[in-house]
Amino acid sequence: VRLPCGFGFGMTRDFEMKRPVDAALSLAVHYGHKLERPVVYTQGVALSGRLRLHELLPESPDPTEDIASIVAPYVADLPRIFGPDDGTANYAGLCWADGFAVSTGDASYIDLLRFSADKFGPTLDEGPLDPDIRVEDFFFAATMLGRAFRATGDSAYADLLVEFLLSSLDTLQPDGLWWHCKASPYYWGRGNAFAALGFAEALTYLPGDHPSRAVLLQTHIRHLEGLAKHQDESGMWRQVVDMPETYLEHSATTMIGYSIAKGLRRGWLPDSWRAVLDRAWDGASRRIGDDGSIEHVCGGTGPQPDLEAYVNRPYSDGLDDRGGAMALWFAVEMARLEAGV
Repeated sequence: VRLPCGFGFGMTRDFEMKRPVDAALSLAVHYGHKLERPVVYTQGVALSGRLRLHELLPESPDPTEDIASIVAPYVADLPRIFGPDDGTANYAGLCWADGFAVSTGDASYIDLLRFSADKFGPTLDEGPLDPDIRVEDFFFAATMLGRAFRATGDSAYADLLVEFLLSSLDTLQPDGLWWHCKASPYYWGRGNAFAALGFAEALTYLPGDHPSRAVLLQTHIRHLEGLAKHQDESGMWRQVVDMPETYLEHSATTMIGYSIAKGLRRGWLPDSWRAVLDRAWDGASRRIGDDGSIEHVCGGTGPQPDLEAYVNRPYSDGLDDRGGAMALWFAVEMARLEAGV
């Protein structure tokens, strides 16, 4: 694979490692203040991050009024939230709705959640989940269907989620890594992070006695073990997981880190994962600026035709909705783990 001249592989700035709570407070200033059309998961995750931060730190700025104003147009006109060309990444843009229903006591936000979750069904054949098994869908489906199941108790949401994840297992490879999809059999960094995040979300919302929980957890741990073998000494993961010559990629690291932190906090991962997690936080936090800038976030990436296209995929340095949102989630989850809540 040809690497472009001058391509950056490591850290270009020398930030210091941050305490999770400090990073979260800083990131919440810059992210989670908009929900623009087309609604998309990056903005939804950031709104959720602000809510989670205030839940953890009640003395932090209360985002309730601001978020209510931001989302009011969508509450008032459900059918116009999504356009005819929107898909799973857009539907996941409402991943804040259940948290906002809890924080406000307003059950109408559950209507938003259900409206989005219903877009994933009623069956796999009739829904928008890619039959080519794109790993992004693991997160988009799990975060919406899982939340809808928890909020409503309707087992149809859990059944559809589990059916989808179980149908996807043949794209997990013997080395424990996921292809981006069947048509793009490459180990894209954020793709593998989407897979880790999706399974972590599913395990969060499925009940402990669900008959498929054990196989989902086993698959998730096998994947994390595969990822751990490729963690860079900096704590980061790379644009192509198994290619150490590709650049250190921030969103992959924060999403994988979040998944590990959630597993430790919720008890489905043993304490032996703490060293991997601490390295991930060290690497990611050193690449977050006080101005909200994030270093090396791969741009939006659909399935690519060959490995070189993933290697050469451009990245951003600076304010980035995708990188900032996932960094905020990771920072809050780390802070919750450290606080024991």
